Amino acid sequence: MAFISDRLARIKPSPTIAMTTRAAELRAAGRDIISLSAGEPDFDTPQNVSDAAKAAIDAGHTRYTAVDGTPSLKRAIVAKFARENGLDYTPAQVTVGTGGKQILFNALMATLNAGDEVIVPAPYWVSYPDMVLLAGGSPVVVECAQDQGFRLTPEALEAAITPRTKWLILNSPSNPSGAGYDREQMAALCDVLLRHPQVWVLADDIYEHLVFDGFEFCTPAQVEPRLKDRVLTMNGVSKSYAMTGWRIGYGAAPETLIRSMAKLQSQSTSNPSSISQYAAEAALNGPQDYVTDSRAVFQRRRDLVVAGLNACPGLDCPVPQGAFYVYPSMAGLIGRTSPGGTLIDSDEAFANALLDEEGVAVVFGAAFGLSPHFRISYAAADGVLREALTRIRRFCDGCN
Repeated sequence: MAFISDRLARIKPSPTIAMTTRAAELRAAGRDIISLSAGEPDFDTPQNVSDAAKAAIDAGHTRYTAVDGTPSLKRAIVAKFARENGLDYTPAQVTVGTGGKQILFNALMATLNAGDEVIVPAPYWVSYPDMVLLAGGSPVVVECAQDQGFRLTPEALEAAITPRTKWLILNSPSNPSGAGYDREQMAALCDVLLRHPQVWVLADDIYEHLVFDGFEFCTPAQVEPRLKDRVLTMNGVSKSYAMTGWRIGYGAAPETLIRSMAKLQSQSTSNPSSISQYAAEAALNGPQDYVTDSRAVFQRRRDLVVAGLNACPGLDCPVPQGAFYVYPSMAGLIGRTSPGGTLIDSDEAFANALLDEEGVAVVFGAAFGLSPHFRISYAAADGVLREALTRIRRFCDGCN
């Protein structure tokens, strides 16, 4: 009898974490490494948020809370959805977890049975398919190529739906591509979903505030109110307020689903950190200057990186609508040999050679379900990005 569970054989470690870890190991060994693989803002948490956390400690708010969130944080989340998204929820329809990942995981674990299908547009965040597999479901990956803006089309969605389809996971703006769905594009997908009442939508809105060039964010339940009773609208404070380490995510959905997710959480992590919940409440209720200021910085960095990559022979980098990633194609380098003598026969080979030869860590596209691409996070200082672009250009120039 095997000691390790069979379910672990269905999944693989996160490739983004693996690349970040490898970069850290090389740096610890004395290499000059620039890591553009991690997806987190490089800014400090806003001061009012940190102050609220310190005040919570001083006030003795260091005990267990309700399993899926304090009443005051749930009220702040309800107010946020009403203020920013025009969505009307009650606190009983809101859940708070240890990061957005737990909200997604809880929802899938609470709803999927063996053979249930989940539509996952590719390129996708690396954890989506593995979470589906852990929950006993079957990920149905639908490729969304660069020439369609890395977006799921209504026709492709219609073709992917079967009687076993239970969820569609929709991430806008997207990790890794930065592609966003405008209201017209979102409405077209909603029209398809209205014809298939068994399909729920898991709307991952974690990059909601990181949109550029006047792009207007929208979420499915907002665009099509008739879908609201089968949408889980998920968000969090990690990206919008530079709070990745605080580990607070939240979601809103019909009360039946929320109660089921809370039941699951009660037997796993129980409540998120009490201090982090008070900090998240301050982030949602407080001044939003940080959101506006950081968006301007990220847009400037996006423009810098897109221009720099498009100047590299063999690379083609589209302009993303949001998030803090670019997802360039490296198809022009396939079949060539790197300056150090590595045959570049895949995006994984490209990423490994770039790290080994130039000390720049990126994540290969196969990890996100769509090749031949790679992901760069431009959540780094301008000077760091310029140096990385210089190295990438040198690497590409030297390929033959």
